Amino acid sequence: MAADRQAGSKVRRQPKPLDPARLDELALTYVARFATSAAKLERYLKRKLRERGWDGEREPDLPALVGRYVDLGYVDDEAYARSKSGSLLRRGYGARRVGEALREAGIDETVRESVRPREGVERRAALALARKRRFGPFGREVLDRERRQKQIAAMLRAGHPLDSAREMVDAASEAAAELWAAEIGDEEP
Repeated sequence: MAADRQAGSKVRRQPKPLDPARLDELALTYVARFATSAAKLERYLKRKLRERGWDGEREPDLPALVGRYVDLGYVDDEAYARSKSGSLLRRGYGARRVGEALREAGIDETVRESVRPREGVERRAALALARKRRFGPFGREVLDRERRQKQIAAMLRAGHPLDSAREMVDAASEAAAELWAAEIGDEEP
């Protein structure tokens, strides 16, 4: 054992099993540090329970604990969905990818639908992606058939509809792409 310590290897201690106070402290620390949804908080707490074990009399009531944080306003699925949706759209992701991210975060269908981006916002997201990745008129090289297909495929993977991907990649100039994106003036949800 002494030889292990001298060689610089650390002996990792097993963390103490969780009790109600530690579980509550973990939840509070998590919501204070990260914007989260109720489902993500519950998944996090379940993972911590699997990793560390439980040292309470009865199994913890995670839905009640998460519900308490929702009631206190520490966790707000609608605010989380608006924030996450806006962030992904600004980074150039399309409505489909935004919906997938919110579904994975456990956001209810009605909330997902309420923050679904309108067409103008979707177009500006496609423009943002094309600029960022230098697609279509934003690229330096002339598009050949193979490169065009790869760019359209990348836009589809980012969650944009096929017609938007084609419109952006096939735009005659940067100004034409910007005009197409500005044709519909919707505000973000």
